[in-house]
Amino acid sequence: MTGTRIAALGHYQPAKVLTNHELATMVDTSDEWISSRVGIKTRHVAGPDEPVDELAAHAGAKALAAAGLVPEDIDMVLVATSTAINRSPNMAARVAARLGMGSPAVMDLNVVCAGFTHALATADHAVRAGSASRVLVIGADKMTEIADWTDRTTCVLLGDGAGAAVVVATGPGEEPGIGPVLWGSVPEMGHAVRIEGTPPVFAQEGQSVYRWATTQLPPIARKVCERAGVTPEELAGVVLHQANLRIIEPLAQKIGAVNAVIARDVVDSGNTSAASIPMALSKLVERGEIQAGDPVLLFGFGGNLSYGGQVVRCP
Repeated sequence: MTGTRIAALGHYQPAKVLTNHELATMVDTSDEWISSRVGIKTRHVAGPDEPVDELAAHAGAKALAAAGLVPEDIDMVLVATSTAINRSPNMAARVAARLGMGSPAVMDLNVVCAGFTHALATADHAVRAGSASRVLVIGADKMTEIADWTDRTTCVLLGDGAGAAVVVATGPGEEPGIGPVLWGSVPEMGHAVRIEGTPPVFAQEGQSVYRWATTQLPPIARKVCERAGVTPEELAGVVLHQANLRIIEPLAQKIGAVNAVIARDVVDSGNTSAASIPMALSKLVERGEIQAGDPVLLFGFGGNLSYGGQVVRCP
């Protein structure tokens, strides 16, 4: 078996920005209420002519360019999303068509907010097993399309966007850049985060999710570090699912990553579900806040209730 690494990253967000003050004209809320409870200031909103696969393709194209690759170099496309309204062609096939790829394997993964870390692990396993050589992994969601704009406890959270990573095999003698995954779920609590109905609508039991995330997940995240042979103190970055600043900050503190840069993209982007981790990681790299080779904990959690994480080396 060979190892794998992330060769490059990319992200994309729609141009339209919705502020808390604008939201206050649409639903009974205020900037102070939103900021104090979830820490979000703005979110990006895709228009009706901007489908999920378009967001995903933009992010994927940027990651390919950053990796110095062309679409024909990719032999597998994995798209993590829970907002694919159309079932077939799936989002991965639509992205492959938009980018003009040859004949890649195309699969969607719906693990909601933990989707990207699950897709990244799947790419890692495929390359290690020899069934793929270069994989484009994308997290993309259009959460505003499934928002209940009358529910001030949920609609203020949601935003749209996409993030992408190119996964390749490591070279001879090169250390793996993607650590072992630790993933799982709490099926009996799956009802706490829902996207149900026709048309589908997002809903959640916020207090149940908050308690679960802040009390049950820290030891699991520390075990992810243990599997990678890295202590929390050695982490240069922590990129958690960007659900809510009141979840991110205590969870990061309990993990014990005292020397790490903590991603707080939720403030500007809101909760973008499967897009949140790759988008936040891509921005940290773009701004130079973490350097090539730095160990970074990625940890997704949310719907099902699922969780999944790995330590990666920054490209």
